[in-house]
Amino acid sequence: MKALLYFHTIRYLRPAQIFGRILFRLNRPRPNLQVPPLRRPVVGAWVTPCERKQSMVAKDAFVFLNESRTITTGAGWNDAAVEKLWLYNLHYFDDINAESAVTRREWHTSLIERWIEENPPGYGNGWESYPSSLRIVNWIKWAMNGGKLSPRAIASLAIQIRFLCDRLEFHLLGNHLLANAKALIFAGAFFEQDEGGVWLSKGLAILRREIPEQILADGGHFERSPMYHGIILEDLLDIENIGKAFGLGAMIKAETIGNMRSWLEAMCHPDGGISFFNDAAFGISSSLTELNRYAEKLKFPVQKALPNGVLRLAESGYIRLQTNDVVLLVDTAPIGPAYLPGHAHADTLSFELSLYDQRVMVNSGTSCYGSGLERLRQRGSAAHNTLIIDGQDSSEVWGGFRVARRAKVTSLRMSEVDDGYFIRASHDGYRRLSGRNIHARSWLLNNDSLVIEDDVTGMFTVAEIRFYLHPDVEINEVDVSAGTVSLRLPRGEMVEVVIQGGDLLLEQATWHPKFGVATPNFCLVASLTGTKIKTLIRWGESV
Repeated sequence: MKALLYFHTIRYLRPAQIFGRILFRLNRPRPNLQVPPLRRPVVGAWVTPCERKQSMVAKDAFVFLNESRTITTGAGWNDAAVEKLWLYNLHYFDDINAESAVTRREWHTSLIERWIEENPPGYGNGWESYPSSLRIVNWIKWAMNGGKLSPRAIASLAIQIRFLCDRLEFHLLGNHLLANAKALIFAGAFFEQDEGGVWLSKGLAILRREIPEQILADGGHFERSPMYHGIILEDLLDIENIGKAFGLGAMIKAETIGNMRSWLEAMCHPDGGISFFNDAAFGISSSLTELNRYAEKLKFPVQKALPNGVLRLAESGYIRLQTNDVVLLVDTAPIGPAYLPGHAHADTLSFELSLYDQRVMVNSGTSCYGSGLERLRQRGSAAHNTLIIDGQDSSEVWGGFRVARRAKVTSLRMSEVDDGYFIRASHDGYRRLSGRNIHARSWLLNNDSLVIEDDVTGMFTVAEIRFYLHPDVEINEVDVSAGTVSLRLPRGEMVEVVIQGGDLLLEQATWHPKFGVATPNFCLVASLTGTKIKTLIRWGESV
């Protein structure tokens, strides 16, 4: 079984990923300790970038992923007993540019010197390419924001950049490679002379090659995670910012920034937060409001508000239906680029729903990485508002960041009807099962109701649909025998859910809006009694 998973995973990879991974592991460059190049003079205005939440709470205490720890010795930077992602965050140095960072500048100065002392060149988590990329950018931002990098810190920064230059993540591609490129561009802007020019040229070359591939025509990032999309958008705004500050001219096309901002707005709920498709959680990327404010300070135009109606993000595969009181977000997307599905979930034909500016039905979110059972569960189909056949996932997610056989949307039809909008799509993710099943789902939305119909072809033992409720949605009344549930929204509005063609259950569940967070909620589960099931969701005067 494991051999088949490997086969169906590896067959999608590019040769550069396979052989590049081997070469990356074999390549252990020696740190170049030569004196740093001279700094380039600042000739333009530096705009204060988006600020993260405070994560350094004392001189040696930090909160990452909603977990607090103290780092009192050099060994703490690489403690094998601590989750790798937590340690990565420690090495990012986000707090030096976070909210109210100027009040902690003495801590930050000390932390930078401590990092240099306790992380010798080339050794440990901090010298891996991704955390190096983020830290290089953060140290340079800190200097641009008024922080004073000591001569020792300037020398260390140059050593880090040279080491990164020899360890670019061409074997991983995607957001990792863009982070590498951003670090090189920042380095080449901050330092001048021949070495600075080499860094700048190399970073820009990667950026110019990757943007046309990674940013789709509809503005979406090709990994199809609203969270990572926000990170990449901020990266590009930062690159524009550093280019203007050092007189290097416009770095990013205004059209690219505009399309990316529009895409992110389309994938947000009315509360301004991102939707939870694929790997997504609050607090990792800056919010839509923060990113728009940053873009406008960089002289990008104000975005127009999204109108009511249908918005199809054709290349990404998502659809937004919006009326005065309703936002429905539908996933008809591929899992991501075929060769890079690491942040994909088995969420094909799932959806999220907001009514009266309040989230009602939500996918379960992301609270952890790694290769544990909880990571696997959160990526699985059963953690999303979709249909599950015989306990299997629509796409074979496994191993933390891997996908073997993948669901593909095989048909899609959209139309406007008398008083609303209609979508119907199907996928073949379950054709690998013995029943050779096809799942089809339709959504019919009007001003006061949403009708969802699911049907399954082929034999199966158990098929069920799941609808996860936002934790703030209260269960008012349940009649299992009648297949009805009455819901009360936070501001008192009532919503009714009626299941036809299935046996209804109400389960306790968890929602994961942030890393390290599990919030209790409820899930409506309906097992099909035949091959079709219909769900009617009503609100307003119809309830």
